[in-house]
Amino acid sequence: MPATPSTRIDHFFSGAEARLDRWRELSRAVQVWAAKNDAASRTAVNTALKELLPFEDFQAYPGTRLVASMRDRIKAGDTVGSARIVQRISASLMSRAYRSEAGEWETEDEQSGGGERQMPTASGDPSARPYFEVLVVAPSPSQKWPAQIQNMRKLRRNLDAFIYEPVIVGNFEDAVLGAMLNTNVQSVLIYDGFPFASTHNAPVMRQFLMAYLDIKADDLAPHDYGVRLAQAIKKIRPELDIFLLSDRNAEAIAADPAADCVSRVFYDVEEPLEIHLSILQGVQDRYATPFFDNLKKYAQKPVGTFHALPVARGKSIFKSNWIRDMGEFYGPTLFLAESSATSGGLDSLLEPTGNIKKGQEMAARAFGCDHVFWVTNGTSTSNKMVEQALLQPGDIVVVDRNCHKSHHYGCVLAGAQPYYVEAFPMTEYSMYGGVPVREIKKALLDLKAAGRLAKVKMVILTNCTFDGHVYNTKRVMEECLAIKPDLIFLWDEAWFGFARFSPFYRGRTGMGARDELKRAFKDPAYNEAYKAQAAKFGKDLNPKDKRLLDARLIPDPKKVKLRIYSTTSTHKSMSALRQGSQIHVGDEEFHTVIESFHESVFTHASTSPNQQIIASLDIARRQMELEGYELVMRSIQLALELRRSVNNHPLVSKYFRMLSVEEMVPSEFRPSGMKDHIQDGITWMDAVKSIRDDEFVLDPTRLTLMCGTAGFDGTQFKGILASEYGIQLNKTSRNSVLFQTNINNTRSDVANLMKVLVEIAKKVDDTLTNGDENTRKTFNARVKSLVEDVPNLPNFSYFHDKFRDNPKGTTLEGHMREAFYMAYNPEGCEHVKLFSSEADKRARGGLPLVSANFVIPYPPGFPIMVPGQVIKPDTIEFMRKLDVKEIHGYDKDLGLKLISPAALGEGRRKAAAAKARPAAKKVARKAKKARK
Repeated sequence: MPATPSTRIDHFFSGAEARLDRWRELSRAVQVWAAKNDAASRTAVNTALKELLPFEDFQAYPGTRLVASMRDRIKAGDTVGSARIVQRISASLMSRAYRSEAGEWETEDEQSGGGERQMPTASGDPSARPYFEVLVVAPSPSQKWPAQIQNMRKLRRNLDAFIYEPVIVGNFEDAVLGAMLNTNVQSVLIYDGFPFASTHNAPVMRQFLMAYLDIKADDLAPHDYGVRLAQAIKKIRPELDIFLLSDRNAEAIAADPAADCVSRVFYDVEEPLEIHLSILQGVQDRYATPFFDNLKKYAQKPVGTFHALPVARGKSIFKSNWIRDMGEFYGPTLFLAESSATSGGLDSLLEPTGNIKKGQEMAARAFGCDHVFWVTNGTSTSNKMVEQALLQPGDIVVVDRNCHKSHHYGCVLAGAQPYYVEAFPMTEYSMYGGVPVREIKKALLDLKAAGRLAKVKMVILTNCTFDGHVYNTKRVMEECLAIKPDLIFLWDEAWFGFARFSPFYRGRTGMGARDELKRAFKDPAYNEAYKAQAAKFGKDLNPKDKRLLDARLIPDPKKVKLRIYSTTSTHKSMSALRQGSQIHVGDEEFHTVIESFHESVFTHASTSPNQQIIASLDIARRQMELEGYELVMRSIQLALELRRSVNNHPLVSKYFRMLSVEEMVPSEFRPSGMKDHIQDGITWMDAVKSIRDDEFVLDPTRLTLMCGTAGFDGTQFKGILASEYGIQLNKTSRNSVLFQTNINNTRSDVANLMKVLVEIAKKVDDTLTNGDENTRKTFNARVKSLVEDVPNLPNFSYFHDKFRDNPKGTTLEGHMREAFYMAYNPEGCEHVKLFSSEADKRARGGLPLVSANFVIPYPPGFPIMVPGQVIKPDTIEFMRKLDVKEIHGYDKDLGLKLISPAALGEGRRKAAAAKARPAAKKVARKAKKARK
């Protein structure tokens, strides 16, 4: 009989959470059985057990003996004993006590001294040694696996820094399942000679193997399984160490370029201790935190400080009569670990040569790039570092108009000309999505038609956006490089740093797409595809060929240069202190810009960086390499649960709803047809199809809650949650708020939020139920004003002719730096009231309104005016409808700050035009008379 969807182990974003849910279900079922002891409750126990057991084939704990003991009690009808053992195992899994407590691995007979003890730890303090599991892929019969596990346990030594338990599977597909479902796995040991097919019911897994991993059993010879499995696991979890044991020519396998994903190749099992030590060393290499380790040692040294940092060592605090409470609050270690020195085991962030340099190299390995630069003053600074390093005055930058303000300021600092491209609007929610690739291509082709393509240096896009819109980074870069093969890409991934550690989203990151493009460019089939494109459109694409905008373009793999940078706010999605950021570099031409890059670092980086922020960047990398996969997948699962809970709750969904993929991403960008993450029957394969095919996908950890339908604007609802319920969030729109799940969240957090939403919904419902007709009319009018009467979102207009190289041209770039600094001269500026007839008259065609500075309302949080921009009526109308309190760059008492017409030469231009009109009319009359 085919399994029902609920019993299939391949239907979940997070296998770890799905497994724990099944243990909870079994625990509840056995407790009911113990209380009732009837046939129905026993059937429920057997059903729950049947759904759970397939998960346990991929886990070390509770292990075969504890599982067998549990099954025996259930089979014997021992209700009390069954409840006791299930509850004990379940509690150990939830608390993770099994990772450090040897007694958790024992059966009840062993605990009473009646059997052999099965201990996961060697002697000594078990809590001092981190625990992990090793996935072993073995061709031997399953009956021999217990003995194999015992042989591996015998290799343990008291000197070992870590403790691990083996988990054995017997085929290719189960090995992939094990790597995905068991988040404790840190190493994989592959014995050659295993079969391919799984013994589990996993049809979606086979589709996943074919679609995501491009693996078909028929295309592989059995002797290729080992290396191909290593490649497959590395694509899912690149952080894992993989060791291959073969009885064939181990030297030849090790020398094969296809085996570069294998940490080490052994000849069969001739060196079991060496294998054991290699496993431990691989984890040690990821566990090490060079800067943090040295900072801990430094904090324990007796140091005399004669530098300019009084808080170092904490004496000025702990000996103070007035600020000792600061020391009590933070503790002594913070101050012992403070220093402005770069010697004595520490290092310089500006020119690292020691442990910071080593830590950055380890971060580059973890995040899949060539170089990493740590930044201690936020991604705003990271963005400006990259832009000042790579851009020169006059360079053109194609940039999302809705990007973070640091990019706009970066263009000012570098003197680059921004060419603004527009994201697709979501007017009903007063927010923007991402920039369609068609718009980016059009900008590049227009610039090429105008003879300006050579000036284009960089494309800057936000991935993912604050609201969760994730680009198809591979497609964007391919299509842009097809038009200009040496373009530099800066992906602002401030909110997306965690994506590297999810197999679903890694390929949608800048560096993940870079890996895919590097492989694609080496494929002969790719070169043939390019030749076919060249035959159809020509090698030098004609910018006037309208077919290019809708064609899927690819670059010439022989000419293209991959120059990719990404910036990430490590503190926004990983365990780093506030302002901790990183620059990731994947630039084939980095050697040509390394000097200017370092100069830019010197320009923007503090000469007194915070030691604790640097240490937290080091620690964040360690955590993500060792448990990032588990934490990220869990945060996705929590987001799905929260989305489902809100939208399916009978009362909450009456007034609130989490916006779906369908509502957040227009259909033209979703060829996969994905409508929602919580559709009935959605599988990994559906997610893979969407990620592979769609131009934009929605990050499920971004949950936009529509609150306008409950009569709250976003700012108001955010305030209520914070002041009355202690729930904090960042982003709001006119009628929504944004919740984010991250690696810090728990199921308790989700439960608390749901409780709060139920309480608020009940208050709204009671008010409407108990109120009079006027109350309901007022409520409906409020909802209408928030949900229906929304202002149109203005697009960027154009730069004033004074700031354009070619005023008569058709392209949109402009010298924003010049306009920015013109505003520093008060005599060249003026103010015009927003609510004035003058503003209306000039916006519609009088003397132009030209912005002197950036105007950034929060929300939506992007510049609706930039220096040098001509302000049109739609922008004026949008500002008048804004009901937000925070608008940077706008003084409501003075009005709009503008560059005056006189400073722009508008008076002289008008006079010259008026003087020329009579002469022009006279010439026209003569020409008309001559024609007659």
